[in-house]
Amino acid sequence: MNDVVSAGLEKVAEADFPTRFGPFRIYGFRLQEGDRVEEAVVLRRGDLAGDPPPLVRIHSQCLTGDVFHSLRCDCRPQLELAIQKIGEEERGLLIYEHKEGRGIGLLNKLRAYELQDQGADTVEANERLGFAADLRDYALPGEILRFFGLARVRLLSNNPEKVLAVERAGIAVTERIPCVAEAAEFATDYLRTKKEKMGHLLEGF
Repeated sequence: MNDVVSAGLEKVAEADFPTRFGPFRIYGFRLQEGDRVEEAVVLRRGDLAGDPPPLVRIHSQCLTGDVFHSLRCDCRPQLELAIQKIGEEERGLLIYEHKEGRGIGLLNKLRAYELQDQGADTVEANERLGFAADLRDYALPGEILRFFGLARVRLLSNNPEKVLAVERAGIAVTERIPCVAEAAEFATDYLRTKKEKMGHLLEGF
């Protein structure tokens, strides 16, 4: 049965979800604002109440990295690192948004790959396709954090925009914890572009 948990936000399903990082609970959420519909999957581990605030990771879908082990990005290593850290603490949330290619979608992401093969960086490729460097917003994660009753979180992220988005949702980020995994040689330029053009907080690039 679907549960409407706030204006526009709907919890569609939840179930037990055992993983190699330990037992989680998996949730499906949908947010509808007018004609716009967003979906996200959430993994929750343990009791989120108490101190310190729980670890939270907001992760954007990356089929090429998360599923196919692409070396063009650091998405899969970041995802596994986040689940591992939450599993080790035995409490926290991973919010997995359907925002492929920083929001431009899978097929446009592959078109961007073509342009990158011709020398464009990730920002330039998106812009040549007529998109902003990053189309993502984080309204849905904010609603999800409120659903779980969280007023404070420790955010696993290198992206200052995610910190600002969580705080705009009325949730205090008491600590930003870097989510830096070992990157393949192919991803060096990608990470340097993230740092220099998108303001990501990365050391060594």
